[in-house]
Amino acid sequence: MSSPDKIVIAHRGASGYLPEHTLPAYALAHGMGADYIEPDLVLTKDRYLICLHDIHLQATTNVEQVFPDRARDDGRWYAADFSLAEIRRLEAEERLRDRFPRGSSRFAVPSFTEMIELVQGLNERTGRKVGIYPELKAPAFHRAEGLPMEEALLEVVERYGYRGSEAPIFVQSFEEESLRRLRELGSELPQVFLMAEVEQYRQFLSAEGIRGVAEFADGIGPAKTMLERQPELIGWARDAGLTVHPYTFRADQVPDRHGSHEAELERYLFELGVDGVFTDYPDRARAILDRR
Repeated sequence: MSSPDKIVIAHRGASGYLPEHTLPAYALAHGMGADYIEPDLVLTKDRYLICLHDIHLQATTNVEQVFPDRARDDGRWYAADFSLAEIRRLEAEERLRDRFPRGSSRFAVPSFTEMIELVQGLNERTGRKVGIYPELKAPAFHRAEGLPMEEALLEVVERYGYRGSEAPIFVQSFEEESLRRLRELGSELPQVFLMAEVEQYRQFLSAEGIRGVAEFADGIGPAKTMLERQPELIGWARDAGLTVHPYTFRADQVPDRHGSHEAELERYLFELGVDGVFTDYPDRARAILDRR
């Protein structure tokens, strides 16, 4: 029997099996029983949201071959410098070693609307209610480029029926200002504040700090190592009315102290008691929950 109060979040789709942020990876995650599917979002120069891990293109596409002269002075290719039509000329590629072999099959960089339509279409055909979990990537960078992300996101999700606090969506960001901006724009959608193991998040690592997060978010998404070091974060989040969704659980990158991927998932889901996990292997997290 599954644990309905805990969710499986497919991190960039079923990215342990197929190249991240591709429609096949999202479709596989849906079929593997994910409750939510995560697209990272960036903006093109003509203001279309696309699904991409980073503001740069070279790590996950063949942009260097297709547009060899379009790098900035820092030697990197920025999605914000390309139109959606140009992005559609690229092929998506596996970013990590020892995963889906590069050069095998062909994959494209999808738009956010294509991702939504895929999930909603699969929901209609299967009777499931899989949600989406978009991350706004580097909103401050986009704002400086004259490409505000918050308005673009809200326009799209509103168009596809994601409205109010009960909508099957979590909007996440590492940037407090972006989440506050969404609230100022009138969004009531569930929001999650991502936190990493870097200095800028240290101010939030206390009961008082976590209470402050509740001013602009409904949950926290900490790096999982933060919870190992400071498990009291979970209790503080509970007291503040926040959900806890740590990242990222990978079957091919298991810390030695856990011994196995399943043991690590058991530790976080049932010993620490988090509300959900970001995982590249949604089938394996689903199996853990379905045994309970």
